[in-house]
Amino acid sequence: MGRSGKQLAAAQAKVDREAYALAEALPLVKRLTFAKFDETVEMVMRLGVNPRHADQMVRGTVVLPHGLGRSKSVVVIAGPDKQAEAEAAGAETVGGEEVVARIAGGWLDFEAVVATPDMMRVVGKLGRVLGPRGLMPNPKTGTVTMDVRRAVEEIKAGKVEFRVDKAGVVHVPIGKVSFEPQQLLDNASALAASVIKAKPAAAKGRYVRSVTVSSTMGPGVPVDTASVEAEAKA
Repeated sequence: MGRSGKQLAAAQAKVDREAYALAEALPLVKRLTFAKFDETVEMVMRLGVNPRHADQMVRGTVVLPHGLGRSKSVVVIAGPDKQAEAEAAGAETVGGEEVVARIAGGWLDFEAVVATPDMMRVVGKLGRVLGPRGLMPNPKTGTVTMDVRRAVEEIKAGKVEFRVDKAGVVHVPIGKVSFEPQQLLDNASALAASVIKAKPAAAKGRYVRSVTVSSTMGPGVPVDTASVEAEAKA
């Protein structure tokens, strides 16, 4: 076992309960970190849905109150009438068909894409490139819109997208280890509230089955689902 493996095993040994209240779990995640970089803190929610059925898909967005610790790099693909607005909002790359061609040619140095509806005829060609990376603009997540200023500002402020995977699990970053515990709690609570609000009408039985929080390199800390639901309502 290498040094990092031993450090992980030592950290795992300190997770000594079946479940922690969310307000206890997040400070513990901070204490259990051992990497030399500012690790990302992630929240994982296993939901009582079957994503193979379209009416049980869980997807949405949430603006985390304290962001993610850094600003995302945003591309805006829009007509000339909206490009100045996108630049004023802080988008790093703004353009039309030439940006589409650049992405099609292999450029992927960005973390979010916003497009105006009139440009989707050309942006649609990038589905095979952007889709697998979760970057394809979509009206449901507010990234296909004429209000490009708002879209860019929300992404810059810490807007994140969540989507249930094939196993019925949602994985979302909620901040950095350097955040204060209350900041992580605020972000986690906002995420939980959005995921719970997105519960499909077709979902039967218990919706939030399990919750875990962890840092990039650290062990998972199990969270009492009742505490998550309580924080989401607060």
